[in-house]
Amino acid sequence: MSVIVIKFITLDGIVSDPDGSGGTPLGGWAFRHGPETSAGDKFRLGSTLDTGVLLLGRTTWQLFSRIWPERDDPFAARMNAAAKLVVSSTLTDASAWENSRVAEGSLADVVKHEERDVIATGLSVVQQLMAEDLVDEYRLLTIPTILGNGRRLFPDGGPCTPLECLSVERMGAGVLTRYRRAAR
Repeated sequence: MSVIVIKFITLDGIVSDPDGSGGTPLGGWAFRHGPETSAGDKFRLGSTLDTGVLLLGRTTWQLFSRIWPERDDPFAARMNAAAKLVVSSTLTDASAWENSRVAEGSLADVVKHEERDVIATGLSVVQQLMAEDLVDEYRLLTIPTILGNGRRLFPDGGPCTPLECLSVERMGAGVLTRYRRAAR
């Protein structure tokens, strides 16, 4: 089992409001370079999406549960069919998006007991996983934009985590870079 983090990220490390749904003044930055940069399986999840589980916080799950069921393309079909775990202390009903369920227990316990590969997105969930040293791989789609402010994926004061680069691939105007935890 591996924990894989997927995130759209700017050159200056900002990850907040990539699609503009948060209503921030600079939101939507990940989608300004056209569909070849952001559409489809840009994080190269492949069969991991079919056999693993998506791990999302409540806010990200609620956003995705409004977007993905309405889409009609092969990648959307895979996203909708994927197993989904929602980490939330307030959400009780996850029936709005097929194959979703609310995770029981702490985030760390849920991940440690999961037998499938975990695909994590949503900043609060990802940063909790980072704080617990549970991330095995980062798949970062860097968009050629500098925002100057916003929430960063790697906050000041975070732990030192040596990584090794697995691959670099151009995706339209962006670059998908895959990193895994370096051998200890």
